[in-house]
Amino acid sequence: MRYILLLLLFPLFLLSSTLHLSLGANPSRINPLLATDSASGEISGWIFNGLVKFDKDADIVGDLAESWEFESPTRLVFHLRRGVKWHDGRPFTAHDVAFTYELTKSPKLFTPYASDFRYVKSVKARDDHTVEVDYKEPYYKALSIWMMGILPRHLWEKVEDPMTSPLNRKPIGTGPYRLERLENSGDVVLKANPDYFEHAPNIDTIHYHFIPDPTTQFLMLKARKLDLGSLTPLQIEKQIDRGFKEHYRIVRLPGRGYTYLGFNLKNDKFKDPNVRRAIDMAIDKEQLIRILFFSYGKVCHGPFMPGTFAYPEDPPKSPYDPEKAKRLLKEAGYDKKNPLSFTISTNANNSTRLYAAQIIQYQLGKIGVKVKIRAMEWQAFLNTVVTPRRYEAILLGWSLGLIPDAYALWHSDSDKLGGFNLVGYHNGEVDRLIEEAERTTDMAKVGKLYRKMFALIAADRPYVFLYIPDSITVVNRRITPIVPSIIGIMHNQIDWIKP
Repeated sequence: MRYILLLLLFPLFLLSSTLHLSLGANPSRINPLLATDSASGEISGWIFNGLVKFDKDADIVGDLAESWEFESPTRLVFHLRRGVKWHDGRPFTAHDVAFTYELTKSPKLFTPYASDFRYVKSVKARDDHTVEVDYKEPYYKALSIWMMGILPRHLWEKVEDPMTSPLNRKPIGTGPYRLERLENSGDVVLKANPDYFEHAPNIDTIHYHFIPDPTTQFLMLKARKLDLGSLTPLQIEKQIDRGFKEHYRIVRLPGRGYTYLGFNLKNDKFKDPNVRRAIDMAIDKEQLIRILFFSYGKVCHGPFMPGTFAYPEDPPKSPYDPEKAKRLLKEAGYDKKNPLSFTISTNANNSTRLYAAQIIQYQLGKIGVKVKIRAMEWQAFLNTVVTPRRYEAILLGWSLGLIPDAYALWHSDSDKLGGFNLVGYHNGEVDRLIEEAERTTDMAKVGKLYRKMFALIAADRPYVFLYIPDSITVVNRRITPIVPSIIGIMHNQIDWIKP
């Protein structure tokens, strides 16, 4: 009898558990169309669903959509899950999807995500559970743009000003959690949605503790007041003890961003590809990773994320070879009497990047290259150096997307004021591959084109691709099942159990 009672109480025991997390800033608007800061995006992710999402292998799978097909290269049809409810109990339908799309185009709504839908011609509900999307031309992101969260038409169609609506602070979604409490400069509390279409989350409450100071976050982890957090390489190597490791599982995954040394390709010093090659070969990237990250990182070999469809099976590598670098510089006309000299510009408020610049300065000095470092406050750096392209070389970083957009960084048309082709890279074949990839919905073909781009860009060396720091996450060992993947560990959170 006692055993049967324990079995009956076990689900209630699970639903009484709380996941303790930290938040470094308050969310400004909990609205997937307006969530531009990381805090707003994180909280919105629990509350809203898109039509599709990434699974643990970074493949696109259904979310609010059960299935889909391309009826033609420019027509995508979604078949929605039945029985999905908004948090207020109203049914989710195709009309919500069509309305959300129309809202992205509204002159009353200022959203950076509107550009994702620039190739969409129309969105309409064929019936309550079928959405028809017509595109102006075939587009390789035709499916992935629908990861954007969907809003409830029955609430938002009554809103006069979507930018200031109370719904941005009292969101109603279809997601696994509902917002219970949101404090200004305070904590955020979410409660499990018992009607979630996959299943109700096993953990009943997510409590975000408002901790804007990273040092305090670390101390909270050490005090075992948080269930999950991030560590720096220094913290994991020097500042935690055996008790910490016994309480927390350490999950080390490749990071989602890389650091690079970019050349101003309009500067005569860097027009010779052998000069760029020599600089690349004279930088010991493994040493950079050892010094900066205690080896918690990987060498970056090119512009797209490892493990994705855009990454070659055997990427081209640039070996560390200072002797060959000297010979290449001599062939280009540089020697002890006429040394190559240039300035690396970077932002002063990123200490890791500044240390990287100093290590590169030392390494290049060993082959006779004279490097100066110019470090500036971030906004001044953007306004006076990066935007007007007033630099010889820059040390910066980019985030890495699971579905990359090569156009923004590598197409010749992006070499303009406000564009992200900061180094002035022009390659006609790369332009052609980018344009061909954008006009297809066959992701296998897109992958093949992107892998060709990868090889061409890596060979041209508009950047010295330096390193990808690891992401180091710690999670309470009592929580199961933790399944690390290319997209992190939170992808199966609704299945987590915290006894």
